[in-house]
Amino acid sequence: MMKKIMLAALCAASAIYAGTFETWIGADYATRVETGLGNETNTYGIWYDFNDYYEIETYGIIGGELRPGSWLYTMSEACYDHEYNCVEYFFDPVVEYCAAICGTARLREGAPTAQPFVGVAFNVVGKVSKDSPILATGDASAWGGLCVTYSSDADIYLELGLGNTIDSTMNHALPAVKLPASKTDNRIIASWSDFKQPSGYDGSVKFDGETAAKQLASIKFKIQADSGDYDFNICAVGPKDGTCPEKCILPWLEQENKIARGVSAIKTNLNGRTLGFTGIKSTATVEVLNSLGQVVMKRAIGNSAQTLNLAALKAGVYLIHVVGKSTNLVRKILLK
Repeated sequence: MMKKIMLAALCAASAIYAGTFETWIGADYATRVETGLGNETNTYGIWYDFNDYYEIETYGIIGGELRPGSWLYTMSEACYDHEYNCVEYFFDPVVEYCAAICGTARLREGAPTAQPFVGVAFNVVGKVSKDSPILATGDASAWGGLCVTYSSDADIYLELGLGNTIDSTMNHALPAVKLPASKTDNRIIASWSDFKQPSGYDGSVKFDGETAAKQLASIKFKIQADSGDYDFNICAVGPKDGTCPEKCILPWLEQENKIARGVSAIKTNLNGRTLGFTGIKSTATVEVLNSLGQVVMKRAIGNSAQTLNLAALKAGVYLIHVVGKSTNLVRKILLK
């Protein structure tokens, strides 16, 4: 009983209450997840890896290794000090390359009592201080749950991290939802009540998903399986009623593939947030579409107006569609 009271007090002392969780979509090339709960340390929403490295030290085995982006590079030695001391922004190039968090989970024979594991995660609130390994927690009840769009050769366990102390006390038997292996893109929408601790867990500290959501420290995607190499791709994560797409290939990409582009005399030039056009001989219409295929700006351009001010748009990738007499041009741009 005393242990439960102490744990509850620890969570209450560090809890931050829910803000707006903006659905993270990899095709927007956003390298940070905007949870709406970040604290002043600015250490929330940054993707990092975790694995069974400490068990490797204990048992002298290989365990799990993550190869982010599959083709980019192997894990940096600096990241082997588990999640909290990993180089910040380590996964930025992965997002820019894959328009997602993608990679290969390389699993080898694990501990005698468990399969090897590896995963990726992000902190909901951040550390309690910049130099501390301790994670702050926040009340994410208002999110209602989570949505995820992904593909994976192996099951992924979507776990609710509760911070260093509680996770260790429960032997990392965290409330989780299984994202079943799927070679094709799959969208899962889960309520907090769907998150359960493993059926074999018999410890004294119990958490269901709804309770965990009130003191949430991190969102984890864990792959734990037999020895082998398993490719995975996580292209969206958000609140239960978020805008996770049905497929990782988003509507604007499909639309781009369908538009007949041909050879055009029109050229585009992006200078900061100003998009310029040359070669337009008559009035044309420019549409700017976001990663969900939504038209976020529409303007007429011609001899008298051949620039477009994009200052009002968020950073991300956009599709530029120019339509006019004998003109059907498509270009992709990245706003930073």
